Amino acid sequence: MNIPGTFGRDIAEVLADPGPRRQPMAGFDADYHDIVHYILTCTHRIWEQKDIGLIESHYAADCPIWTGAGPAQGVAGVVAGTLRTLAAFPDRTLIGEAVIWSGNERDGFLSSHRIISTATHHGAGEFGPGTGRRIAFLTIADCLCRANLIVEEWLVRDNSHIVLQLGLSPRGVAAATPPTAAARQWWASEFARVRSTLALATGDARPDATADPQAFVHWFAGTVLARRRLAWMRQAYAPAATQAAPGGRRLIGHGEIIGWWTAFLSNFGDAQLVVDHVAAQPVSADPSDGIDIAWRWTLAGHHDGPALYGTPSGREVVVLGVTHWRIVGGVIAAEAIVFDELAILRQVMVPA
Repeated sequence: MNIPGTFGRDIAEVLADPGPRRQPMAGFDADYHDIVHYILTCTHRIWEQKDIGLIESHYAADCPIWTGAGPAQGVAGVVAGTLRTLAAFPDRTLIGEAVIWSGNERDGFLSSHRIISTATHHGAGEFGPGTGRRIAFLTIADCLCRANLIVEEWLVRDNSHIVLQLGLSPRGVAAATPPTAAARQWWASEFARVRSTLALATGDARPDATADPQAFVHWFAGTVLARRRLAWMRQAYAPAATQAAPGGRRLIGHGEIIGWWTAFLSNFGDAQLVVDHVAAQPVSADPSDGIDIAWRWTLAGHHDGPALYGTPSGREVVVLGVTHWRIVGGVIAAEAIVFDELAILRQVMVPA
């Protein structure tokens, strides 16, 4: 089954796709040819074409949306959030860098859609009054889709990068937008879930990322990260691998990538991590182009280190993250990690 991804395809080509349906998609509109085409096309129609009402026929009425800042539920909230974002960034353009999916029409498709957005901050919104500044930022939306509807979504956005490009302070914005009671309750439940989950049972030997993506993800999460065997990242990454990390960080090579992971983990000395979902798809029909892997994860730990998020507070912290890998020759050639650093700052700054 050949389901074209985003590699080498312009959105105009995607939208003009005249081909027949490429996979069984019971209940989906007839003009969607496959799950990648569905995600890219409806995203373009809603955001670039401003067909915001399309959300009502593409989201379940009670769809839960999970973000680092807390949960939301219902299609009305999605419509309202889209309107607010477009009011602040009316020229926002979304470039789909990858759609990495798993599943089927019976159980549902789970798509992990990585987007680089460009936008001009013209209007007032969650980041204050318009500044006129031009920005770019990463977002990943994991969507569970059944019968033409998104029935659950996990949304992560590099909010600290947005804030920094607008000339603002992440700590200042976090302090000015304290968490809701619903967010605090969700963080507590997620902290308990992660801390009560058994550690991943993984060995020292690195699995073949191309042959067994799931085992490779579990080895990386359970051995390299959970057991802090960070030197083994040299086995996992190509020497000239690239990494996009929160805050707009762009890193290259073993030294910089291992350095970022070291700094991040050092903030939460007792951190535990669970892998919530893994998907993998070939980049193209040419095996030499490699495969793409998406994995969603949740980290829970106490803020006991000062590296990135200020003076240790001892607070419980939950991080909802999604990582995308381009695997070439069995190792990571490119990595994109997205989570909300403003949500972390709200947790370490919130009064006990």
